[in-house]
Amino acid sequence: MFSRRISPKISTFSAVAVGYLLLDDLNASEQNALGNWLMLVAQVLCTNAYFRQLKNQYEDDSEVNGVEVLSKMKDALDKEINHLGK
Repeated sequence: MFSRRISPKISTFSAVAVGYLLLDDLNASEQNALGNWLMLVAQVLCTNAYFRQLKNQYEDDSEVNGVEVLSKMKDALDKEINHLGK
């Protein structure tokens, strides 16, 4: 719903503008703390959206259970870790 109402360019520009506006009012430690907090908020939203999509994807498939999904996720993470290690 959010992405349908605001164009990607406007969304990006507004994020850049807010970031630049906060630069002068915050010292380096405050910028770091706020930046980390905002990244945490973003990670919570992304993680929640991912699991909602995953649940919707497998909702109709009665044979797939949580253990199988987590096992597939672990395999995908292992593959990515091995790829990054090379």
